[in-house]
Amino acid sequence: MKNNTNSEKSSLHPRNKHRSRYDFEVLLIKTPELKPFIYSNEYEIETIDFSNPMAVKTLNKSLLKTYYGILDWDLPEDYLCPPIPGRADYIHHIADLLAEVNQQIIPNGNNIMGLDIGVGANCIYPILGNAEYDWSFVATDIDANALENCVSIIEKNPHLTDVISLQQQMDSRFIFKDIIQPEDKFAFTICNPPFHDSKEEAAKSAARKVSNLTNQKTTNPILNFGGQNNELWCEGGELAFITQMIYESVKYPKQCFWFTTLVSKKDHLKSIYKTLNKVEASNIKTIEMNQGQKISRLVAWTFLSENQQKDWKFSVE
Repeated sequence: MKNNTNSEKSSLHPRNKHRSRYDFEVLLIKTPELKPFIYSNEYEIETIDFSNPMAVKTLNKSLLKTYYGILDWDLPEDYLCPPIPGRADYIHHIADLLAEVNQQIIPNGNNIMGLDIGVGANCIYPILGNAEYDWSFVATDIDANALENCVSIIEKNPHLTDVISLQQQMDSRFIFKDIIQPEDKFAFTICNPPFHDSKEEAAKSAARKVSNLTNQKTTNPILNFGGQNNELWCEGGELAFITQMIYESVKYPKQCFWFTTLVSKKDHLKSIYKTLNKVEASNIKTIEMNQGQKISRLVAWTFLSENQQKDWKFSVE
């Protein structure tokens, strides 16, 4: 094996299992099929070709098997293959948000319920949230095929059966409508919104990403499990989606403690804050997350008053 020096990625959350370079010796123990994709770069550091979809998917399989107890995980072609370190960061920051209002104790247990908006075919947030904190999830998507793959993942990993509930959003105009029921009580929502406003913009972004990874120009990239249309873009892009989410969240002020979303484009923050103030959110938080060269933000808001926040029960079963 070549140089595999574990330099810290200090920008990742302190509890993130992936703050150091991938330890391929450890990963190969659980996933020997990863071996053909590993090579030493010009600095004699072991890595994989992140522009190769099969290499990325096999790495994800290995990470989930080695660190999160997922025995079998797969993804259909052309569905979003998530970067696990970044997704794990989001989960850990949500845990910190909950701890802030729970005497600095992270609430663990199946009774802590999260709502994943746009789970995709990868089911990644519920997998990570359950592995790290034993949380339960309702996971939604408008894509029936994506949800079918999540069913397959859950069936192959029986410990997920009772902690992840899947629900299809039948009306793409809405986000929470017909999903949040009167008896529901969510500690948080989680969302990685579609951030492009057209198919063309999404394609250009994919081409730029592949060009950056391979140092070669391309106008027709092999998508790095780049995602279905509804995963990548919607009319009005990220800002329109998040704005809709905010306006809908007003209807469920006492059924969710923290509504949260990723915000990819910093320029959108001003408009998002304006909308949140307009709907009179009682508390708004922004957490910057730095993953390599990419900076994104987690924006969280609640409608609960200070007294209502204190009265919220994070009891552990």
